[in-house]
Amino acid sequence: MDPLALALTPQVGPRRLMLALRKKDLSPEAVEETLGREIGAEYRKVLRQGRAEQERERAEGLGIRVIGLWEEGYPEALRQLESPPSVLYLRGSIPPFERSLGVVGTRRASAWASDWARKVALELAGAGVSVVSGLARGIDTAAHQGNLEGGADTLGVLGSALDQIYPPENRALAQRMSLLSEFPLGTPPQASLFPRRNRLIAALARSVLVVEAGVKSGSLITAKFALELGRDVLAVPGRPGDPFSEGCNRLIQDGAGLVLGAEDVLGSLGLRARPKPALELAGPEAALHRALLELGAALPDDLAQAVGLPPSEVLAHLTLLELKGLVLALPGGRYGVGA
Repeated sequence: MDPLALALTPQVGPRRLMLALRKKDLSPEAVEETLGREIGAEYRKVLRQGRAEQERERAEGLGIRVIGLWEEGYPEALRQLESPPSVLYLRGSIPPFERSLGVVGTRRASAWASDWARKVALELAGAGVSVVSGLARGIDTAAHQGNLEGGADTLGVLGSALDQIYPPENRALAQRMSLLSEFPLGTPPQASLFPRRNRLIAALARSVLVVEAGVKSGSLITAKFALELGRDVLAVPGRPGDPFSEGCNRLIQDGAGLVLGAEDVLGSLGLRARPKPALELAGPEAALHRALLELGAALPDDLAQAVGLPPSEVLAHLTLLELKGLVLALPGGRYGVGA
């Protein structure tokens, strides 16, 4: 008999599943004797319907691996949970635990927080660190994007099935990254599933970073799970009195590591930044970079006046400098020195 059929049976969680598997007999009669008549009846129904075979066929057609708790390929970090998922659905790969950083934050992220998360995730990718997050709007999206821009294999853990990408505007982003879920195919996003998703993010990451969060943010649930699992919790400070930063500020008050940049995160992970190759600037790019060093944050029109170039050319060169990591786009259309 197929263990996946038992795992897909209603009321069979990881404890009941492993109890039945220890008997080494998954016949309906043995399952009924071990787990009771009601579960035995449901198990028979799952077998008659061929649900396990159908689930595997659908997953294979979508390029998804189905990994059971009973299999060697099941991630050890999740096996250690008090209630590990009975089944995982994986498209892509799970990054190494030692180089995984959980990044969470508000869905209604401010411009500075989104820019900061993207930039730092990109820098961390250069040091071989992969972001594990939830593919949600706001901070999650920015962190995944930055990590991808830096060449890392970022992992999105979903609160829905892998064939039910949420939010829908992130479907294109999801196609470029690895995805993980514990929910059977066809499961839509539901508010009750997101805390379960959060515990997986915390378990798969060596440290968890909260970028921007209010006191009632779901990100604090992830931080709580991380603390319970013995992971380091890090937080980015915000302005006092800012409701969207109050959760982070309180985490720091309670002992979370204060993070101002990628180096602080790497220190938590016991890693060092890879040295950046020297970039020799010349012509308009060099002039713009010098102007930004002198002016600080500036609008393209101000920079155009400072270096004597048309605004359209200034914007083109600023884009190139941003790709090199030397310029950072800031709220309000301004630009600042990025590195």
